[in-house]
Amino acid sequence: MGLLDDKVVLVNGGSQGVGAAIARAAAREGAVVAVTGRRPEPGEALVAEVTAAGAKAMFVRADLADAGQAKVAVAQVVDAYGRVDCLVNSAGLTSRGTLLDTTPELFDQHIAINLKAPFFAMQAAVADMVAREAPGTIVNIITSSAHGGQPFLAPYVAAKAGLIGLTRNAAHAHRWDRVRINGLNIGWTATEGEDATQKTFHGAGDDWREEAAAKLPMGKLGQPDEIADFVVFLLSDRSGVVTGSVIDWDQNVLGGLD
Repeated sequence: MGLLDDKVVLVNGGSQGVGAAIARAAAREGAVVAVTGRRPEPGEALVAEVTAAGAKAMFVRADLADAGQAKVAVAQVVDAYGRVDCLVNSAGLTSRGTLLDTTPELFDQHIAINLKAPFFAMQAAVADMVAREAPGTIVNIITSSAHGGQPFLAPYVAAKAGLIGLTRNAAHAHRWDRVRINGLNIGWTATEGEDATQKTFHGAGDDWREEAAAKLPMGKLGQPDEIADFVVFLLSDRSGVVTGSVIDWDQNVLGGLD
């Protein structure tokens, strides 16, 4: 028996990085998996990989900067499989901007991807759950930077801090519907997107992961597969009654000072 046997799991931003790791872990635990992404190539490759391993999966092409597409993606999964039992909002934009140099356009991009898309994806998924009078679970992938973050992450922090508030508000609003909603504040993680970010914005070389790991307490960056296992646990019945929790998943201790 898998932790998610026969559950329909939609992973937004699931074609690469942490989202793809979550999709793989959910499929391994018995779920039917749907992933969204802007580019069909990685999404379809992931679906082929998961299907070859014996699971059911589908790719939904969606640009989550458009809230309407975030809602339509949920509807497409419901049309294909009859329901959405679990939702993961893993898509994220991490382009840099400070308080002084962030343009309104960049700010709006962060709000669209990091806050508005999760809001309307949750709206559509919870509406499906409530209409069926069925329990469900949602996990929002947030960030430890939402507690403050670096100066060059101003619009990112603003949007993700809003997602923390949304996670708790929605969990409270729908607790009597037995819809459990939790968040995960992940730290610095080794993903394809982070590799591109480090090279684009910080001039990092190909060995940046090794250099970064040497300066971290556990000797490595966060690993997508480890995060994925924890997300699957939160999606599953094994996480019990927990809802409205935003869990710090990082190796830096908030409030700790040297």
